Amino acid sequence: MERLRSGVFITFSGNCRKALTFYQSCFGGSLDFDRLDKKINGYAELPIVSASLTSPNVVIYGSDLVHDDGRKIGNYLSVFLPCANVVDRGQLVTKLTAGRQAVLGNNETDQLVEVTDIFDVRWILGIQ
Repeated sequence: MERLRSGVFITFSGNCRKALTFYQSCFGGSLDFDRLDKKINGYAELPIVSASLTSPNVVIYGSDLVHDDGRKIGNYLSVFLPCANVVDRGQLVTKLTAGRQAVLGNNETDQLVEVTDIFDVRWILGIQ
C-alpha cells in the first residue's frame, strides 16, 4: 500500500466527487473514492466517505459526510494526518488534546477520527 501524505481535508456536503474532479482538472493527479455502502437520507447517491486527489503539487482529501453541526465557515476544513495504526493514532490524539475529551463521536477503530485540539483546530486522523 502506498503511504499517504499529509494534505488538506475538506467536507463537501454531497458534492465531493464533483469538487475533487474539478480540482483534478486544475492540478492534475489521480483520484481515489471510497463510497459508503448504504443510502443515507439527504443524499441522492451513495455518499463518499473519503476521497483523495494526489497530484505533484497538492494532496486534497475530502468527504461528503458533514459534521453534526452542519457545514459552516470554519468547520468544513480540517487538517488530515495519516497514522500507522490505532495505537499511534491514540497517542497523537492524547498529545493534540492535552488529555481533554475532544474526539468527536467516533469509535477508535473507525478509518477516520475527528479531533479538535486545544486551539480549536480540527484534525482528521486516518489509519493507513
